[in-house]
Amino acid sequence: MRALWGLLFLLALACNNSGSQKKDKLLSLALTSKVSTLDPALSYDTVSAQVVYQIHEPLYEYEYLIRPYTLKPLLAEAMPVVTEEGKVYTIKIKKGISYHPHKAFEGKRTLKAQDFINQIKRVAFKPTRSNGWWLFDGKIRGLNEFRNQAKTLDDLSNMQVKGLQALDEHTLKVTLNTPYPQLPYALAMSFTAPAPMELIRFYKNDLSEHPVGTGPFVFEDWKKSLSIELSANPLYHEQQYPKAGDRYANENNLLKDAGKMIPFIKGIKFHIITEARPRMQNFLKHKLDAITLSKDYFQMALNYKGELSEELSKEKVQLQIVPTLTYWWLSFNMEDKVVGTNLKLRQAIAHAVDNEKFIELFTNNIGQKANSIYPPGIPGYDPSAELPYQYDLDKAKYLLKEAGYPEGKGLPELVYDIRGASTLSRQMGEFIKSQLAKIGIQIRVVVNTFPGFLAKAKNGQLQFWQGGWSMDYPDAQNIIQLLASANHPPGPNTAYYSNPVVDKIYEELSTGSKSGEAVQAMKEVENQVNKDLPWIMQYYSRDYVLYHRRVKNFRQSDLIYNALKYIRLD
Repeated sequence: MRALWGLLFLLALACNNSGSQKKDKLLSLALTSKVSTLDPALSYDTVSAQVVYQIHEPLYEYEYLIRPYTLKPLLAEAMPVVTEEGKVYTIKIKKGISYHPHKAFEGKRTLKAQDFINQIKRVAFKPTRSNGWWLFDGKIRGLNEFRNQAKTLDDLSNMQVKGLQALDEHTLKVTLNTPYPQLPYALAMSFTAPAPMELIRFYKNDLSEHPVGTGPFVFEDWKKSLSIELSANPLYHEQQYPKAGDRYANENNLLKDAGKMIPFIKGIKFHIITEARPRMQNFLKHKLDAITLSKDYFQMALNYKGELSEELSKEKVQLQIVPTLTYWWLSFNMEDKVVGTNLKLRQAIAHAVDNEKFIELFTNNIGQKANSIYPPGIPGYDPSAELPYQYDLDKAKYLLKEAGYPEGKGLPELVYDIRGASTLSRQMGEFIKSQLAKIGIQIRVVVNTFPGFLAKAKNGQLQFWQGGWSMDYPDAQNIIQLLASANHPPGPNTAYYSNPVVDKIYEELSTGSKSGEAVQAMKEVENQVNKDLPWIMQYYSRDYVLYHRRVKNFRQSDLIYNALKYIRLD
């Protein structure tokens, strides 16, 4: 099979390499599914985000070449001035920032503080149906009242929110009900990208197909199911390539363009290619500049050491292996009368699943075995942390007996819901079933569509399943929220886990009262979760990204979506 793939690879190069040099400075990338929306108030999936963040800009962004992730000003002049014991944020806005030209504007339209207020109100406005409301629910003074009262477009425009004020055209003041130290992270998300009221009225608050922002790239065309095209913004405000980077950036020569004006490229063409095979074929033909390697092509692209294959290396294809902020676990419904009430049963299951084998089979060993409920890359993650369980069938059988079900006798069949109907999802479910059968636990695997799975999770209809999370921002609070009682469904705590220690710490981290002791608080939560075992940790995802040698300044990140402005093409 490997020899066959090598032959196909060489044929692809022979047929197409000659034309690859004729490309101009247009970056070609693939989107793995159809784009649902280009409205920053609605976009909450990785596919739409890849486009939205090139067009729209929030107040803050992440340093491109520094880890751990660090915020810096983007449309703001500086980081917020925080007063009144963490309840008032005053933010100066950069002057002279131009929006992309649009017929809704009378001439050139520049950025104003009011535009940020408009957008936060859009997120709260129920007819918008924003996925970002959770960021502000109960946080900003008067915003929940606005949400409950505003019904029409005139209400959206005219109703005031006590906690959102434009002190002048370039000064934004946000007043909170209680301290919210995660607010700067929220102000770095596309949900809070500014929106002029002229544009909102022009499109009657439907911006899903009409993106107009201040970003480095301007929306040009969207051929549904085929492609999206952006061009470089000729009016883009002055911004330079980063002048500082961490050890990785320096060792990989990512500071060669330090201080130069960005963007470097003329535009971006996103090709909507939903299947892995044509994505790989187009990459080999130089029709795509970069792709994230899918499971099906690891044997073709990598050697037995997990390094780039000789064929690809000869063609100057490059590989980046990058840890992500996405990770996975097995989850229990803690309100279920069988698994939720029997700790010994959960412990038996934890010792019966060979997660190393799972990682080998279903990630081709690219997944990194989890050692904590927190992923690498967030402040406070402890690389020396250890989980209180490991694959041990003898111990699993002993714990099952302690649980009251020796060799599984008397234990009802457990229901394991899978997250989708794909072959891979089914295989994962069958693996869990076969693992637990070894100690006498019978599992019924239930196939769902992904929307169907999410509906079951929100309605508390799951018993046992694989949970996962992609972090919204690099802060432990974003993880602990998944375990807080206040966030039982329809919130994100689909395990229905409740523990007063965890709830207290979540509240303290959310209000900043424990900010100086955050690392210790994280350990306390982890100790409690390991003791109660609502989750069995599996692995942290890693991205294997292939890109051609003409792509310079590339650094993969699953948190920094606006990185394309830094790319240079040779």
